[in-house]
Amino acid sequence: MKCVVLVPDGAADYQLDELGGRTPLQAARTPNMDRLASEGANGLVQMIPATCHPGSDIGNLEIFGYDSTVHYSGRAPLEAASMGIDLGDADIAFRCNLINRDGDTLVDYSAGHITTDDGAELVRAVSAELGNDRLVFYPGVGYRHIMVFRDGPAGQLSFAPHDIMGQSIAAHLPSGPGAEEIHRLMVAAESVLVGADVNRRREQEGELPANAIWLWGSGGALQLETFEQKYGVSGGVISAVDLVRGIGRQAGLEVIEVPGITGYLDTNYAGKAEYALEALHRHDLVYVHVEAPDEAGHNGDPGAKIQALEDFDRLVAGPVAGGLADYPSARLLMTPDHRTPIPLRTHSREPVPYVLWGEGIAADGVAAYDEASAAVGTPCDRGHQLMACLINGSLPGKES
Repeated sequence: MKCVVLVPDGAADYQLDELGGRTPLQAARTPNMDRLASEGANGLVQMIPATCHPGSDIGNLEIFGYDSTVHYSGRAPLEAASMGIDLGDADIAFRCNLINRDGDTLVDYSAGHITTDDGAELVRAVSAELGNDRLVFYPGVGYRHIMVFRDGPAGQLSFAPHDIMGQSIAAHLPSGPGAEEIHRLMVAAESVLVGADVNRRREQEGELPANAIWLWGSGGALQLETFEQKYGVSGGVISAVDLVRGIGRQAGLEVIEVPGITGYLDTNYAGKAEYALEALHRHDLVYVHVEAPDEAGHNGDPGAKIQALEDFDRLVAGPVAGGLADYPSARLLMTPDHRTPIPLRTHSREPVPYVLWGEGIAADGVAAYDEASAAVGTPCDRGHQLMACLINGSLPGKES
């Protein structure tokens, strides 16, 4: 048995007037995704439980097959795991975004999608000024970084910066235990960033400066039953996003390095498909995550979202489905982790379309992969049920 999971992050959306009442999935040309839908079993899946926030951490944890109402300690610990950061029992990891602010307004959660090199230089500068034995900063990818607070405060409430663009910073500061110290760190970092050479150059080149940090998504170390223990199969994960890689690492999967993957429109889509098919020679399952549709949703850009979906279809879904023809017993699951609607510019919790395809899975008459088409298929109550369906070749509610 060989299985592939394809995750076009945030692909599902709302009907948009500017697209003639269609969603981006309906407006995009996606012949390969539509073929998978027409040859497989479809439905809408409630990926985000009612008690959880609609985030990629929750959604991807569910797709991996773990119940997020049981197995979740925070977003930052997942990203820390991806970066090989070991957390002690009393350590609290924080996601550290490089952001752009204008006075009290959070302008951009990504500082204009700052490059990894520029981001790393800025985080190292912050670390040199503010880091110590208790506060450790780790450069990550692009705007996404980690701070570990040794013996730090647990139980903070925080807002994801991509949820509050254009809104007041003061009204959305973290709250709860130790919040005052986190506020002081965020303020202190601004004096380091404003005068940094990287930011002066970025402004000269017409780019947004990363003039502040945002600390959020905190939590302690997450422990998971390994994927092989849970499902009896080996696997690998491909993603440019640390939280997805972190879930995979915590689940005992191989984190597969693909050159040129960025988590945005310029990512190496074709490389993800190529490396996924190569990994099937040594693994039973490969999880392929593509961030670009989600980022386009956060930016409120329907054209970019359609481009991301069409690139995903042409360069990932098509080649992977074609490659699976070499394996007579192959199966595939394709589903977003949540919706990222253009009008909201953030995540929402409505159900998302899934398709199960391959050996033992009969076509159900659905002709296209989109939100409305999937609504006539077999509903799935919880996202984490789909992994067992994929591995067993069954439908939700009919697992063998």
